[in-house]
Formats: sequence, C-alpha cells, structure tokens
Amino acid sequence: MRLITTNLTYKDIRPVIKKLTDRLFERVPAGVGSQGFVKLNSSQFKEVIKNGAKWCIEKSYGWEDDLKHTELNGIMEGADVSTISDKAIQRGLKQIGTLGSGNHYLEIQRVQEKNIFDKELAKKFGFFDDQIVIMFHCGSRGFGHQIGTDYLSKFLKVMEFKYKIKILDRELACAPFNSEEGQDYYKAMQCGVNMSFANRQVIVHRLREVFSEVFKKSAEELEMKQVWDVAHNRASIEKHEVDGKIKRLIIHRKGACGCYYPGREELPPIYKNYGSLAILGGSMQTGSYLLLGTNGSKNTFCSTAHGSGRTMSRNQAKRTWRGDKLQKEMEQKGIYVKSVSFSGLAEEAGGAYKDIHSVVDATEKAGISRRFIGLIPIANVKG
Repeated sequence: MRLITTNLTYKDIRPVIKKLTDRLFERVPAGVGSQGFVKLNSSQFKEVIKNGAKWCIEKSYGWEDDLKHTELNGIMEGADVSTISDKAIQRGLKQIGTLGSGNHYLEIQRVQEKNIFDKELAKKFGFFDDQIVIMFHCGSRGFGHQIGTDYLSKFLKVMEFKYKIKILDRELACAPFNSEEGQDYYKAMQCGVNMSFANRQVIVHRLREVFSEVFKKSAEELEMKQVWDVAHNRASIEKHEVDGKIKRLIIHRKGACGCYYPGREELPPIYKNYGSLAILGGSMQTGSYLLLGTNGSKNTFCSTAHGSGRTMSRNQAKRTWRGDKLQKEMEQKGIYVKSVSFSGLAEEAGGAYKDIHSVVDATEKAGISRRFIGLIPIANVKG
C-alpha cells in the first residue's frame, strides 16, 4: 500500500475527475498479464530486485524523499537473485509499474474535517480539510506468485523425508528457517519485496505525470508527496519481548502490516516520535483509514490489520452483484470507477467486505493502533 498527498481540493478535482481517472487507467496498466512501460532485460531486472525503490530513484522514477517515506527505505537488504528461477524473472520483468488484478486498486480519495482524528499531527504531516490524496494497493505481481509456486514445490520434495515435517495441506509446505531451503526462500522473498517496492515507485512516477498533465502544473507545484509505503505480506527479523526476554524473531505479516509503537528502531526518523503509519484499505464504496501505531502493538509483535477483509467469496459476490449496474450506482453516488472487467468489479463490491469502521474500532479497542485520518473514495481504478 502507498499513499500520496496533494495540495488539491475536491473543488479543484471535481470538474476533471473522469478525465483524470481515464488517463490513470491508461498509464497504470491493470488486470492479469498487464505490462508496464519500463522495458527491461533479465540483467536489468535482476538489478531491480536487488535494489528495490532505490533503483527507480536512480533512474529518475521518483524523488529521493520518497525513500524516507518507505518501509526499509525502499530496499530489503539480503536479496539474492541466484535463488530466483528464470521463469519468475521472465514473469516479472515486464510488470514494473502495473496494478494487477483482484483486490488491487488505485484510488483518488478525499479528506474531510470530520475524519481528521488528530488535527495537530495531521497539520504536521500535511493533511487538511477537503484535500485530495491518492492511495493504491499492489505488490510483486506474477513475479512474487512464481516465487511462491517454485518454493512450494521445493519444500514438498524435502519437507517430510529430510526434515520429518508432516502437514495436512500442501499449501503449508515449509522448511526450517536456518536450513539451506529455508534461507534460499527468505532471500528469494526479499527479491519479491524489492520488486514490489519498485513497482509501486514507478506507479507513483506515472501518477505524478498524469496529474501534472491534467492540471498543467509540475508534481512539485502540486506537492505530490509520499506519506508512507507499507507491505502486508512479508517476513522480517525483529527484536521483541517474549516472557520477559528480548528475542530475535521471524515476524511474517500475511494480511497484516507493521504498526510500530514510538521509539522502535524500525521507524524512520520522521515518524520516530509518533509511531508508524499503517494504511488500512477498505472497500471502493466505503473508504479507508490511515492509522498510527500505539504502545499496545507490543502485544501483536507491532502488527495491525491491513484491510477490512472479505465477508463472502468472489464467486458469491459475482452472483450477488452485476458489475455494470454497480458501476452506475457508484457514479450516481459520486464515485467514478474504471475497471478492466465488470465481473472483477462485482467481486470487489462494498457489500463483500466487512464494515471498515468496525474493523478500526476493533484495532483501537485492542489498543494496537488508533485512528488518524479517514479517507473517502471519489474515483477508483480496478484491476
């Protein structure tokens, strides 16, 4: 997930919202198999997956300041391209700067005074009433999926006879972390994380291009600043207190995101005193939240929810809603949507997800994160 602010207001954007969204739909390819405008060969792609967002900045696909507002400064150290299959590389090298499909999206959102829950901090971080911001969700695309497929197969071959591990479901295939196979997978996963950083970084570059063209101003003049980039499917080695002792643990956040309390070493200097930001995506009909880490996140190994979560399967959603009808209903309510397919749109209907406000209430009552900014959708590009 990544969030970008602007100095535009709803009044500024309303007359051009369709033009803006249509152009974003053209410039940020979405859907299964979509390809980006960055043309790379295998050797160049290997540089990307070693260096993440830093590679993008060096190629002028973003600002140096973006890295300061990205987890791990946009690069997960330790990635080893020798652990990646040729098939994974071939799947990934054309997908830098693409949105993908499923629940991946790019959304133009509105900040409203009533949804600013810490006004002093909001002002410090550049938020204001009626402001326009952009949030998007995507990852390492087919590259990351292929890494998972490759290592699932490798683990299944060694798991039982070599490590005496038995499982009930092949999807739970695994190997000890310090084994050769376990270490190879961890290094391969780091390559996947770096690809996702690079992918989102190039999308930011395209966003800035489109907004500049439509508003006839530079991205700098529009103050299109990155607020935060946070993963919700990666493992990392962190220090946490367990039974009164500080231990080094492997924290794998799958469907969760890092939510560090103030002072944690993982926090960049800009957020050190406030706790980390966590982007909690909702549905395209209801809105999303920006949260702040609190001291209670010690109880969840500095993790919080990453989204509202589904209440029904994709197939059930497609049986319940028609995408074309849903699109018209949303536009009538002030949310303009562009989607690769109507069936994909139906899968992502707001009613297929939990109530976002209830989810945030739960994280607050649990003491692991707190409301900071509520964000209302006004336009959406769907994969």
